[in-house]
Amino acid sequence: MIYLRLIWSYLKIGLFGFGGGYAMLSLIEREIVGSGWITSKMFTDIVAVSQMTPGPIGINSATYIGYVAPMRFGFDSPWWGLLGSLICTITVVLPPFLLTVYTSHFIARNHDKLIIRGIFAGLRPVVIGLIASAALLLMTPDNFGTDTTELLISISIALCALAVVLFTKLHPIWVIIASGVAGFLIYYF
Repeated sequence: MIYLRLIWSYLKIGLFGFGGGYAMLSLIEREIVGSGWITSKMFTDIVAVSQMTPGPIGINSATYIGYVAPMRFGFDSPWWGLLGSLICTITVVLPPFLLTVYTSHFIARNHDKLIIRGIFAGLRPVVIGLIASAALLLMTPDNFGTDTTELLISISIALCALAVVLFTKLHPIWVIIASGVAGFLIYYF
């Protein structure tokens, strides 16, 4: 039963997740945290790890949730988790792949038509709104702390990282590593 629920959730995410990873975050959160497969804190951790690992957020979360969800429902063997990972990853990738293959030919032939331009003009603000909702979704105490000191430290780390990326030639990977080390040293020592 858990696998059918996972398939249904990731089928919806794959079919309606327009605009990339950030745009689909609110949909992923509603389907995954709302179903009780993971906590809100685990979700924010998945988003953070997904940003540091290769691959889109949707696929990374599908692989991880597919692994942990069966174990939360009594399937204790890692093999059940691997099966769940495979099912979720295929389910989230297959619908957009098929839609892209099907629509690319149609759009290529009709890209100059008014209706196609109108569809894309209508989708742009929606994607921007979905990305903005993802930013708001991640502004939780799980990400920024529950007291004023934690909040100020989190904001300081974020602003320092932004400044380093904007005003230096340092590669973003080094900024991510340095931010993680700073957070570890500040919060655990």
